[in-house]
Amino acid sequence: MASLGDLERTVMDVLWAADGPVAAAELRDALADRELALTTVHTVLSRLEAKGFVEHDEARPRRFRPRATREQHAAELMHEVLGASADRQAVLARFVGGVDPEEARLLRALLDGTAPGAAR
Repeated sequence: MASLGDLERTVMDVLWAADGPVAAAELRDALADRELALTTVHTVLSRLEAKGFVEHDEARPRRFRPRATREQHAAELMHEVLGASADRQAVLARFVGGVDPEEARLLRALLDGTAPGAAR
């Protein structure tokens, strides 16, 4: 999976938080503190689309939405890191060793298929 730059991540955060598709001008307005030109927002959206992070509709103005949820993106990143590791067990052990007791309970429930939303 392609990585996200700082501005790309900021745009994705806005898209992930939105209730639906968002026009470039709306994104620019949501990021007013960064004082971005509309052309910059369009460039970022084009790059995100080329990387497979967003898609747009055919309306005018075009409206953009994420191709995956924030959670799906995070899970893909985790799989990518595991896949790139020479020692998956060491990576998993290090990860599991760093979780707090509540996260450990949740992981156990997810692995057992007893947590709400667990894949069965």
